[in-house]
Amino acid sequence: MSVRARLVADVPALLPLAEADHPELLGLPGRRLLAQRGEDALLVQRLDDAFAPVGEPVRVPAPWPRRRGTWAVAPDASLAVFAGVHAVRAVEPSGRTRWEVRHGCWYGACRESHGSYEEYGDRADHRYPDGGSAGFSVDGAFVWAHIRGPLAAGEPDPEAVDEWLLLDAADGRLLARADARAAAAGSFHVPHPSDPGQMGLSIGEGQDGAPLRWGRWDGRELSVRYVEGDLTLVGVSPSGERLLTVTHDQDVLAVRDTGGAVLDGLEWEAETAVPRHPGAEPENDEALPYWDWEGGFLDEATLLGSTVEGDEEWGEGRHWLVDTAGERTPEEITYPLPVGHRPPTALGEGMWATPAESGEGLYVWRRD
Repeated sequence: MSVRARLVADVPALLPLAEADHPELLGLPGRRLLAQRGEDALLVQRLDDAFAPVGEPVRVPAPWPRRRGTWAVAPDASLAVFAGVHAVRAVEPSGRTRWEVRHGCWYGACRESHGSYEEYGDRADHRYPDGGSAGFSVDGAFVWAHIRGPLAAGEPDPEAVDEWLLLDAADGRLLARADARAAAAGSFHVPHPSDPGQMGLSIGEGQDGAPLRWGRWDGRELSVRYVEGDLTLVGVSPSGERLLTVTHDQDVLAVRDTGGAVLDGLEWEAETAVPRHPGAEPENDEALPYWDWEGGFLDEATLLGSTVEGDEEWGEGRHWLVDTAGERTPEEITYPLPVGHRPPTALGEGMWATPAESGEGLYVWRRD
């Protein structure tokens, strides 16, 4: 069975791909943003409910090149946070640094505490460091940051390789910290859609694993759920009560509660849940489908997943919808025009986004 997609909006990129990363649609309904990281700045465009631009783009100067870290932007686009090799820095659109939290170096063999990017920016041994990430809470009040210890200020924990910090977005004040119990190559944050005191952290350790953490801040203490298994967190449902995960080996897509337990019957093994690509060799074991480490919730009951990475050798990558309140069988999405060769992004309210085939923008879709 298949599901036909209907085009809702065509959103042009802010910068050409030759000089920038792929554009991203961020935020919840009513607070949509289009963001794109260029070499020397992050550009952010506010969007209305029809995904049309509102006002002029906001340009936030970047403190280091785009290949040397990750970024996050506040829901109102008033602040961007850049998670770099040696520090997490909050920058205003004026270019003013609001605050900075320095930490250990993400290049694994380095034990220096760098004071600036210029200290190592030209060093060949720091060209391909590991990295962490930062994420804003849903209301923009907090910044959650995954860093390599130790902190430049405060007592370091000699047992902690990676730490998870909760910071006040207004001034960078450290509110809480926890041992991430990981040794990351990279990570990303997935916020709770309504509670600023909850956040998901998905960590990649390369071939070693994929730890998943769920944090809760009650105003005094930070508690962290260390979810069992190697799982990538790809989405949080609108209620905040369901997590969508993909196993590190990309075999299983599942819906879980925030403690990590799989909800009854909401688990799909790619090998049996979706057919082989039509162009794949039928007797080739390497032609078995597997899930991308991306996806999300279109609403509380409808899931978005894809098998683009595994399909690319055989033809067009496939996207899938799953109605967990109905048949619970993945249905392939068909499009009226070509889309880019990347996984789709769930936007909520029944919508999702794909890259345009040219790569110079995004298409927004809903079920026809």
